[in-house]
Amino acid sequence: MSVLGKAREGIVPLMNVVRLKGMSILDQLHLEERLLRTTSDNWCLINDGTNSPSIVMGLSGKLSELVEAKSVLRDHIPIIRRFTGGGTVIVDNGTIFVTLICNKDAVPNVQPFPRPIMSWSGLLYSKVFEGIADFQLRENDYAFGDRKFGGNAQSITKNRWIHHTSFLWDYEVKNMSYLKLPAKAPKYRLTRDHTDFICRMKEHMPRSKFIERTIKAVGDEFSVSPVSLDSIDIDSVSEYVHTTRLLTEQEIREASILQT
Repeated sequence: MSVLGKAREGIVPLMNVVRLKGMSILDQLHLEERLLRTTSDNWCLINDGTNSPSIVMGLSGKLSELVEAKSVLRDHIPIIRRFTGGGTVIVDNGTIFVTLICNKDAVPNVQPFPRPIMSWSGLLYSKVFEGIADFQLRENDYAFGDRKFGGNAQSITKNRWIHHTSFLWDYEVKNMSYLKLPAKAPKYRLTRDHTDFICRMKEHMPRSKFIERTIKAVGDEFSVSPVSLDSIDIDSVSEYVHTTRLLTEQEIREASILQT
């Protein structure tokens, strides 16, 4: 049996698909964290854009090394530290977010470790981008050739994992100036700055087509069940404390002092 493709024997796992539009990235991350840690279902969340520009950092990222703190303070750009690993991104209405939350036995032959999950995701998205440009999984990124358009992050618990991606359907060049060049970068980046390293998905496929193809690719792996946000009982664990949080102005000011 191949790694990719529905199980030929037994019951095909159910995947709840939730389509969102314009949900704030902070609210989205809070929702993801709750679904990962307080439910036992498989989930696919697709959020078509977020309502305003925000910077999102990985769980262990150092603010002073990743963000131009003075510019962020001047322009009042919120910074969020998410509950997963990975790098730092700036997201806005031009970003499409796709999140996969799975039980560890939901995908046949994929072990619950970062590299097998990443490799499986590359095969999944190769279906989405079949016949379009030169799609590749480059280290931990999705790229057309050597230009990145999708950044990934993961978290793996005892019985479940999450793999979420921010896709650059479009971006504002000026927003890239809020991000410092990371000291630790993928080898294929070389010494390229942000605008020479990334590309826009909109130059290769329509926004709606990407979302439709993604749902179809997920449907090749799972039995898909559309679910509305209103039907998710996320208030049943009201005492749940999120790891994802908005950084304070004081934290950003302290980072700006370190950069002087």
